Amino acid sequence: MTSTSDFARLSINSATTKKWTLAQVVDGCVNAGIPAIGPWRDRVEEAGLDKAARLIKDAGLRVSSLCRGGFLTAPDAEGQAAALADNRAAILEAVALDTRELFLVVGGLAPGEKDVVAARRRVADRLADLVPFAEENGVRLVLEPLHPMYAADRALISTLGQALDLAAPFDASTVGVAVDTFHVWWDPELKAQIARAGREDRIASYQVCDFNMPIAADPLLSRGYMGDGVVDFATIGTWVRDAGYTGDIEVEIFSQEIWDTDGNTVLSTVKDRYAELVLPYA
Repeated sequence: MTSTSDFARLSINSATTKKWTLAQVVDGCVNAGIPAIGPWRDRVEEAGLDKAARLIKDAGLRVSSLCRGGFLTAPDAEGQAAALADNRAAILEAVALDTRELFLVVGGLAPGEKDVVAARRRVADRLADLVPFAEENGVRLVLEPLHPMYAADRALISTLGQALDLAAPFDASTVGVAVDTFHVWWDPELKAQIARAGREDRIASYQVCDFNMPIAADPLLSRGYMGDGVVDFATIGTWVRDAGYTGDIEVEIFSQEIWDTDGNTVLSTVKDRYAELVLPYA
């Protein structure tokens, strides 16, 4: 038998109910007894930043994170300036929404590029450019390693260890990392790197969803409800818990089938799977 307190750390990333407006996600969370939300910037932009902030605050929800900034691999001065401007804007949006955690998806190779080492170096350089502004505004940049199948076009950082190495030159209060089960479940070094992240106080977010097989024609849409795929939530959740993480647990699912499902049904299913598969190890 679950109680309201069992869901005290549960957050819904707005991508999970992609067809809902921000207002609908907020209402859905309130009605479902889910206390936190992780909005994407497109939903915030649609609502208007000030209105979005008021909407969430008036509903009594907290913002677990803002998705997303990043895409830091542009090789030209114009592209780099545009990326920095967009990320600084995202930092200010995080401040307005009263969250410290801004996710960064670092970006992939530039068109026609094959020099992975140089592209990763640019990520490190742009991160260094952003850190002072983030620190000044009290926002933590959350490096999210993505599954290697996204390395070429979305994120040249594929493992938690790579993310921690990238974060290492900076204070943990300003640069952290995300543990997203979809992206890191396969990593043979995951236990050690989660423990390292805990020792370094860098776990800024724990995101959960499943890795479904077969891979969808659009690999972005291969996520599922916890329990539908191959992820061992008991083991990973225990590692994250033992590393000292006590923050929000955010459910972020990209799935056309789930997006086509009534949003209230989605939230009900998320709560059931969370209670069964995530909560016992949180």
